[in-house]
Amino acid sequence: MVKKKFVVVAYDISSNRRRKKVSDRLCRNGNRVNLSVFEVLVTQPEFKRLQADLSGLIKPETDTIIYYPMCLDCIARIERTGVGSRTSSPPAVLSV
Repeated sequence: MVKKKFVVVAYDISSNRRRKKVSDRLCRNGNRVNLSVFEVLVTQPEFKRLQADLSGLIKPETDTIIYYPMCLDCIARIERTGVGSRTSSPPAVLSV
């Protein structure tokens, strides 16, 4: 079985055009849970490729992308209130 990691990706992008490109790229691997927050489930090679792709889309002088890897215990304790709910459940087996 291929191990996947669960990562929360948050971003603050100053340009609408770059923000749309980052959002579109994240939509390929994850679920949007807030306007600038995605949850992604990826293998380690997929994660490295995602980071490289996103780094190529932003201007580090003005933009920020933050990756929060989540452990199994942390994922189990995620609490949600309001409309920012997950569109699918996290899998039972993950690695960080």
